[in-house]
Amino acid sequence: MSRVGAIDCGTNSIRLLIADVDDAGRLSDVHREMRIVRLGQGVDATGQFAPDALTRTRAALVDYAELLRAQEVPTVRMVATSATRDASNRDVFFAMTAEVLGAVVPGAVAEVITGTEEAELSFRGAVNELDTASGPFAVVDLGGGSTEVVLGVRDVEASFSADIGCVRLTERCLHSDPPTVEEVAAAREVVREGLAQAFAVVPVERARTWVGVAGTMTTVAALAHQMATYDSEAIHLSRTTFDELLPVCDELIAMTRAQRAVLGPMHEGRVDVIGGGAIIVEELAYALGQRAGIVELVVSEHDILDGIALSIA
Repeated sequence: MSRVGAIDCGTNSIRLLIADVDDAGRLSDVHREMRIVRLGQGVDATGQFAPDALTRTRAALVDYAELLRAQEVPTVRMVATSATRDASNRDVFFAMTAEVLGAVVPGAVAEVITGTEEAELSFRGAVNELDTASGPFAVVDLGGGSTEVVLGVRDVEASFSADIGCVRLTERCLHSDPPTVEEVAAAREVVREGLAQAFAVVPVERARTWVGVAGTMTTVAALAHQMATYDSEAIHLSRTTFDELLPVCDELIAMTRAQRAVLGPMHEGRVDVIGGGAIIVEELAYALGQRAGIVELVVSEHDILDGIALSIA
């Protein structure tokens, strides 16, 4: 049994998993936490990290470092994804992570992974508990800056990282509150172009099960199941039919931010961007229904964070 620490720093959130790994490669959670820091704020437009975003991220990472120290974690891996790939001043971010994490685990520093690596880690975390008889799986990791589409059973057979995510799409297209019909139409066109690129590489027609990971997917599913508050245990590996899913997406897209904010399962850090995420979910549902005959979404609480932890083991 070994203890590992995994940190996933995305466009919208930074997440920590401290887990024990047994000899068979099974994970047992010690501590799991997520904070919305919006590291990718404005990166799509400016190409740089905003000072406020770096400050928020540092504050969360300092707290995570204290948890790693308290739990006596000897090995940690921190990966950074879409926003960091795109930011010209990422050296400032790396220096910060080396200072904060290095004080706990000497030599630790964030690493930028490619979209392909991100897809593989997300896939490994998502399918670890699934029955192979339900495969091939189309695993979709819908993040803030990018969306990874992956096909496989136990191993990745094909993957693509599309530059569409809930933060990027909102900043690029959805400026009104609520979004106008024209803004939503423009956003859908951006999503369709991104997914067309993904589907040219990933043969989703072969998929039997759609598995969605990350906060947009799990939140939309929780709303479709009419949860009063978010319940991670109940939502993990739950199934949502498209008849349940699509009306919720339509409502989220049309809502004002104030209306979204009072929804029970809604995290305050997703209020302003989940409309963009809902557009991506809808377009995925339409495409997977047409291409693969899939009629439901399975959501998993285990994703790239679990894949990072497994990669250490």
